[in-house]
Amino acid sequence: MSTARVLFTPSGRQGDVAVGTSVLDAARGLGVDLDSICGGRGICGRCQVQLGSSKSIPLDPSRISPPGPTELDYKGKRPLEPGHRLGCAARILDDVVIDIPTTSQIHRQVVRKRADVPNIAIDPVVRLYYVEVSEAALGEQDSDQRRLLTSLQEQWDLSELRIDPRALPEMQESLIVGKSHVTAAVRDRLVVAIWPGFRDISLGVAFDVGSTTIAGHLCDLLTGQILASHGEMNPQIRFGEDVMSRVSYAMMNEGGARDLTEAVRSALDGAVGALVDQGGVARSDVLELTLVGNPIMHHLFLGLDPTPLGAAPFSLAVDEAVEIEAIEIGINAHPRSRAYVLPCIAGHVGADAAAAVLSEAPHQNEAVTLLVDVGTNAEIVLGNSRRLLAASSPTGPAFEGAQISSGQRAAPGAIERVRIDPATLEPRIKIVGGEHWSDEEGFADEAAHTPITGICGSGIIEAIGELFLAGVIAGDGQIRDLPNSRIISSDRTFSFVLWDTPEILITQDDVRSIQLAKAALQAGARLLMDHFETDTVDQVRLAGAFGTHIDPKYAMVLGMIPDCDLNQVSGAGNAAGAGAIIALLSNSKRREIEDLVDRVEKIETATEPRFQEHFVASLAIPHETAPYPHLRSTVSIPDPSPTAGGRRRRRERRPEHD
Repeated sequence: MSTARVLFTPSGRQGDVAVGTSVLDAARGLGVDLDSICGGRGICGRCQVQLGSSKSIPLDPSRISPPGPTELDYKGKRPLEPGHRLGCAARILDDVVIDIPTTSQIHRQVVRKRADVPNIAIDPVVRLYYVEVSEAALGEQDSDQRRLLTSLQEQWDLSELRIDPRALPEMQESLIVGKSHVTAAVRDRLVVAIWPGFRDISLGVAFDVGSTTIAGHLCDLLTGQILASHGEMNPQIRFGEDVMSRVSYAMMNEGGARDLTEAVRSALDGAVGALVDQGGVARSDVLELTLVGNPIMHHLFLGLDPTPLGAAPFSLAVDEAVEIEAIEIGINAHPRSRAYVLPCIAGHVGADAAAAVLSEAPHQNEAVTLLVDVGTNAEIVLGNSRRLLAASSPTGPAFEGAQISSGQRAAPGAIERVRIDPATLEPRIKIVGGEHWSDEEGFADEAAHTPITGICGSGIIEAIGELFLAGVIAGDGQIRDLPNSRIISSDRTFSFVLWDTPEILITQDDVRSIQLAKAALQAGARLLMDHFETDTVDQVRLAGAFGTHIDPKYAMVLGMIPDCDLNQVSGAGNAAGAGAIIALLSNSKRREIEDLVDRVEKIETATEPRFQEHFVASLAIPHETAPYPHLRSTVSIPDPSPTAGGRRRRRERRPEHD
């Protein structure tokens, strides 16, 4: 029987299925979240999917069967969206990537991006001014425009104003309807909107456009209040899991960059719709937007070619702040709303890192702070009030569950917390969407309602950290052959059975993937410390969705970050999103970050000879040479001897898997 490899996004689950298997059956067999009410009869339309691509599997419609009668004659409950296929009808013919849209998922993706904004002085770039305009009089030659501008100067001391020509028709109507009483919105000496009578609704949206998730926040520009937040998966995932895969897609496919741009712009526009619906307001109330993202996301939502960022010298098309009309990037808000895009710091240190700096403000403290946005490409900033340095490090997608045998993103049912008994090696787990540990009453009901589907990034970090502390994994990352039934052999290596049903393994390849990712992160930080001429850091802030949800203890046990007092290691939340909100609400903060970015020292890891040296030393757990005194004062680091852990209670070994 011939088989084909199928990779489902955004979950990242993959496996081999028989050629001719329907996409729906493949999803069910691999435990992938794909909705269907009609049982695969082509009636409900809930199992709609899209073709995707990866580095090794190109986007090719011939990899699944062509539309047949079920789809060609489809008259189901849900309209079949353009470019979508019914999972129950489409059959797998060759290796393929299948993207499952949010609307086709039973359990919606958990997008963990909230923004905690520090207290700031509200100083929005758009302000509202209510004025009583003198009425036209016979014999006077002043136009409506001149009378409005004169009233704004007399009543608000606003001089040298202009009115956007596109706002002139609404000016005429507003003066009539409001009986010469109107409210004007002014942005940078330009009157951009006019309403009759008194108005006190002025809203903005701040976006953090991540390679995996897009988070938006609807804010009141007058009060600074966050009225609504919305998160969703970045639809570009179907073109590639990580940013470099998407650059490859743009390089290898004619119009590929345009496809990526259209996908992210459509998602941004949809997110605005979701936010205003949630907030009970109108799109036309949104007068300002801010956007941040890594350099490739930044280039794509601006419609810039990202391919120069795919190879040395990693040249940015633009690194300064960009202001553009929202409609020009496909966002439907007020007709004259504008989007402000924060500046990028360097080739792979983007506007999201600049926003994180704005939020965390390491430049305002004497303490040496290491700020890390942990993602597929880690962005690292080190420094204090005297000096700031920045670099990026290619960690890859392992921290998000990709390249892990049972890995997935943080969706309901994913293992996110792990504890392992050091004497028996019996595990305890918690899953996303649940409140109980697996040895507590109530867990069985949670798992029945939300079945265990895999392990996400925070779970794999804790699992490997616990196995290291228990002596199962050696300092070089090797899984030891210990006399315990949870350790099984496979292909001349060993795996640890974390969970029995479904079987969730921690394989030797999984450990190696995490080692490579964490070594890249640590090496980048060490390189910045070299340039800063320090052997220690005072505090570590872990930003981003993943960085916020990993336990600092296990991040240090694995050696993801340099040694530091654990009490000074903490999650920064969605620091990039918080920075985007700050820039939305404060014009002075925009000027601050623009000035600061020019003073940040950029370190290019690709050209630094010591990066490889640091990388090799960082492969060890926690590190080959760094002593980690703070960590050792908190946890007991196992004996590096290969016989460590041999005193464990012996059990019957499991048979090898085929």
